[in-house]
Amino acid sequence: MPVDLQEHLKALCTAPAPSGHEEPVRAVIRQAWTGLVDELQTDALGNVIALKRGSAPEPRPKVMLCAHMDEIGLIVSEVRDGFIRTAPLGGVDYRVLLMQPVLVHGRRVLKGVFGAAPPHMARSRDKYPQADDLWIDVGLPADEVAALVRVGDIVTIDAPATPLKGERFAAKALDDRVAVATVTLVLEELTRRAHAGDVLAVAAVQEEVGSYGAITAAYQLQPDLALVIDGTFGAQKGVDDDEGFKLGDGPTLSYGPNFHPLLVKALRRTAEDLEIDFQVEAIPGNSGTDAWEIQVSRAGIPTGLIGIPMRNMHSPAEVIDLRDVTRAGRWLAAFIAGLRPDFLATLSWPEAAVLEEKA
Repeated sequence: MPVDLQEHLKALCTAPAPSGHEEPVRAVIRQAWTGLVDELQTDALGNVIALKRGSAPEPRPKVMLCAHMDEIGLIVSEVRDGFIRTAPLGGVDYRVLLMQPVLVHGRRVLKGVFGAAPPHMARSRDKYPQADDLWIDVGLPADEVAALVRVGDIVTIDAPATPLKGERFAAKALDDRVAVATVTLVLEELTRRAHAGDVLAVAAVQEEVGSYGAITAAYQLQPDLALVIDGTFGAQKGVDDDEGFKLGDGPTLSYGPNFHPLLVKALRRTAEDLEIDFQVEAIPGNSGTDAWEIQVSRAGIPTGLIGIPMRNMHSPAEVIDLRDVTRAGRWLAAFIAGLRPDFLATLSWPEAAVLEEKA
């Protein structure tokens, strides 16, 4: 049966899996990818790696698809008088945590909420709280909290996945479960299309704390080229027009030193040939994604980046447009299916190719 994108995203996004603790979402991914690929493994760091063999004679070119599976989260740093203080796992924005429901993953899962002093008693209403200012209340006596919760336990946001009007969808952890769902769509499409090269689909761990999953996977797999999918900033109030991209106007194609210009050119040509709407994103340096580390693995890997516009990034209510996801999946599947066995030769850097690119 075709992938039900909304249901797949619900399963991915509601799985509590911050950096270093990805097992719940790893199980969802393994189940979704089983039957779409030829081999499936989990490596020593926890990356899910799927192989879909191509039709060309060996040695076949290897294309890596990479999306990270971890989400931002919290770790218990102190338990005092029945209340729980945390430290961030990844880029947590403590502005959005006031009164936020959470799940404390102690000896058993406890529902809790970040408390806040009444505004009448707040010491300062002119600045946002920091990690040390916020404590979780799980509603239990202090001795029970001390018995159930220990320093080092993880805390995740307790937020539903919610379809909105039209094609919009809201959830926590869409960064980057939406990209994992995109990879699922690519793998499904490639079950119906021949492709010359091997496809190595990677759901990477620990991107939010340093891209460690992508670093180790790229080193291990040694792909000939890599295509990374990640969230990018969506247009919304408070985001300048030149910094955000419209939801529903298509995924983004990134330009900059992190991305091989001839690979980007080929990706653009595919989208234009298929009349797939996309937006151009200029990134003058570090893309802040797994692409940055993959590009310089071993002797270097030609790398491209496709972005899914997302509002409210790193919050409990990230918002995407499902049309951008389906377009990205169709785009990448068509690109991979259209790769000739000799494509890698066109990514070399002879002077003629460089001059042609500048022309």
